[in-house]
Amino acid sequence: MDRKKLVLLLGALIIAIGTAFAARTMLTGGSAPAAEAAAQPTGPRVLVAKRALPVGTIITADSVGFQPWPNELVQDAYFIDGEADLTKLMGTVVRFPVTAGEPVTQGALVSPGDRGFLAAALGPGMRAVTVPVSAQTGVAGFVFPGDRIDLVLTQTVEGEGTPLKAAETVLSNLRVLATDQTTEQTTDEAGKTVVNTFQTVTLEVTPKIAEKIAVAQTIGQLSLVLRSIRDGSDELERALAAGDITIPANATREQEERLIKNAMSRPVEKGTSYATGGDVSRFQRSTPPPQQARAGDASGAPAAPAAPAAAAPAGYGMQVRTGPVVRISRGKAVEEVVIQKGAAK
Repeated sequence: MDRKKLVLLLGALIIAIGTAFAARTMLTGGSAPAAEAAAQPTGPRVLVAKRALPVGTIITADSVGFQPWPNELVQDAYFIDGEADLTKLMGTVVRFPVTAGEPVTQGALVSPGDRGFLAAALGPGMRAVTVPVSAQTGVAGFVFPGDRIDLVLTQTVEGEGTPLKAAETVLSNLRVLATDQTTEQTTDEAGKTVVNTFQTVTLEVTPKIAEKIAVAQTIGQLSLVLRSIRDGSDELERALAAGDITIPANATREQEERLIKNAMSRPVEKGTSYATGGDVSRFQRSTPPPQQARAGDASGAPAAPAAPAAAAPAGYGMQVRTGPVVRISRGKAVEEVVIQKGAAK
């Protein structure tokens, strides 16, 4: 190799080394601002939402948490770690929607007993209805806000003969919002739940179910039946079998969980059961007794006209009840004659 080619090769090598060092310097310098931007704020820790919190969400330990926040952006309405008691916020309800990562303000939460708590605790499209109960029909006070119950209607169907005694589960899976004027469980100094009897219970229902409950209270007596907290799997199977849950093929895990949770918490007003007096005692009826004649039915239509009375035989001056029939043959002619009792000519 001649001297000229050797010089060119050496120059190219020097240029390549210089370019590599320049590129490394540029990459190192560009990563510094990114690392600086990723640094955590040095301000106080404020309470933020771990996930989106729509209106009516009940605050739980997995829905919020403390996170460092820039000192110059901290507002007086924020919950500051060390100043706010997170345990006291559990069970509060979101009044205004909060996005994921956004600080939770004091005005966005409403506590049980505060004005507007019940309206905020209701789900979208739901209503609150109150039912009177007693110690017997209210599970002796062992029903608390947040529990789920069934409603049983007990009634007596009157008619001719022995009346029918019947009990029917008219509604299922209803959420208890309050007992009397209490929207939270009462505890004593030791932290144990206090069981108190109550005279009313407020339930979360749909508008149609609210109408049904209003009518049911005029028919008979309503009783609460406490549901197990492990009934969720049964409700899920029922909803899947009935086709109440439609999960899109491209739904995420979070979307599936939300759809399943909504289906499991939905009140049930179909597929209910019943029992009659005949199911309890052999001396009771199992079918409704025949109803007495009425002037009209429930729709207001007039009653069907009575069948005309049978005409009295010719030659009789008064109508009497029908007696036995006698056939009289005269040659080829056969005549049926009704023997009337108490007839007067």
